Amino acid sequence: MYGKTVSYAIQGINAKPVLVEADIKGGTNKFSIVGLPSNSIKESKDRVWSAIKNSGFRFGSHNYTVNLAPADVKKEGVSLDLPIAVSVLLAEHQIRITRKGVYVLVGELSLDGELRAIRGVLSIATACFADKVEGIIVPWENAREAAVIEGLRVYPGTHLREVTEFLEGKIEIEPFQVDREKIFAEETENILDMYDVKGQYHVKRALEVAAAGGHNILMIGPPGSGKTMLAKCFPTILPDLTLEEALETTKIHSVSGLVDSKTGIIRRRPFRSPHHTISDIALIGGGSYPKPGEVSLAHNGVLFLDELPEFKKSVLEVLRQPLEDEVVTISRATQSLEFPAKFMLVASMNPCPCGYYGSSIEGHRCSCSVANIQRYRAKISGPLLDRIDIHVEVPAVRYKDLSSLPDGEKSEIIKKRVNLSRQVQLNRFQAENIYSNSQMNPKLIRKYCKLNTECQELVKTAMERMGLSARAFDRIKKVARTIADLEGSHNIEANHVAEAIQYRSLDRKFWSS
Repeated sequence: MYGKTVSYAIQGINAKPVLVEADIKGGTNKFSIVGLPSNSIKESKDRVWSAIKNSGFRFGSHNYTVNLAPADVKKEGVSLDLPIAVSVLLAEHQIRITRKGVYVLVGELSLDGELRAIRGVLSIATACFADKVEGIIVPWENAREAAVIEGLRVYPGTHLREVTEFLEGKIEIEPFQVDREKIFAEETENILDMYDVKGQYHVKRALEVAAAGGHNILMIGPPGSGKTMLAKCFPTILPDLTLEEALETTKIHSVSGLVDSKTGIIRRRPFRSPHHTISDIALIGGGSYPKPGEVSLAHNGVLFLDELPEFKKSVLEVLRQPLEDEVVTISRATQSLEFPAKFMLVASMNPCPCGYYGSSIEGHRCSCSVANIQRYRAKISGPLLDRIDIHVEVPAVRYKDLSSLPDGEKSEIIKKRVNLSRQVQLNRFQAENIYSNSQMNPKLIRKYCKLNTECQELVKTAMERMGLSARAFDRIKKVARTIADLEGSHNIEANHVAEAIQYRSLDRKFWSS
């Protein structure tokens, strides 16, 4: 006796179709699953056995073989519980599917037959829509997330018995529908605001430039100067998340089980702030069944690394490739997976181990030896530092600033300027397949970052005095282009270049002493 159903399994952040076949032969109640299943899938036989019995069906004393095809691709997760159970019931002729077309089944089963939420539903729904299936049956908690894909019939299920009766045509389940434009347009309240940050006006300006051009930024200053708060306020001035970006971001978070079932879609740019004890695999992604790391969870958003030199040097060095390529490739013996990693790096650090090197505040003098300071700074390599476009000092906040009322601009006002600047860049790079100045390659830099004689002299002087690298030279031109865009200037002027050079001044002051 034979039965089969169709499901999907997650591979990276995408989903691949899986044919779930069940065969029953005479024997002594043996249940085996083949087709490179993970441990979680192997354990599903116990969940399936209990779910079938507790849903009012029989489970005979036979030999059951379940095959997950294609058999040479690893499968992981609990989403195959439901299709395995339905395949077994079909093989035993306890149910008979009467509905026409392909219905995809995904869902974890509890011991009493109830359906539980799974990870990666948006990826599965996207693949189902591309493959033009008749419909997809998902646990109720996942319905809103799957229904974000327009044109796909999503049937929410609550119990194994309900699903089988629907497939047999005994009952009807209304397809779940959402207005994704309405969900996406709903306002999300920002708890933090740039207006609440006292003083630090030049740092706010640097963050505005970084947001406008998609530039990475490093803030250096003593403890308590506001670096962490500034970083947490940074997402409030980033450009609006487009619907396409939201869907792409949601897929990554869905695979990691981080999507809110009440909304079903990520509406704000991600802000990830891993602890400095994080491993390179947790940061980049990987594992026996590769999963996205923090750099991918920060896709289309911000990766904030607080106390940058406290991270292991090996961990920091693995950032170099995704910072350049905006993608992480993880290779295993049987497969190679790619995870998107288009993020903005925001980092902060103290100027020395004690944090008070160069401080002018009474009672806070640096107590570190020269050797300790050099060892502390050496944890950040030159190649990594070169990939950070903007370096800015964050001095300690004076009492008069702390005691005064906020008098800066609100995030909403800054964000409007950032959005206008990004629109200019989107129009400029329409045929280049990039979205911001930070992504320009050398060819595009030559095309869009032309410097007049006065600007060239400024850059020449800066490079000679500060010993800047060729990569730093390109960074200056890209940041100058962003500053010009913020001011609505078609050409890069001397004042734009001067400000951009100011954001590289730490190259020599900090790293050559």
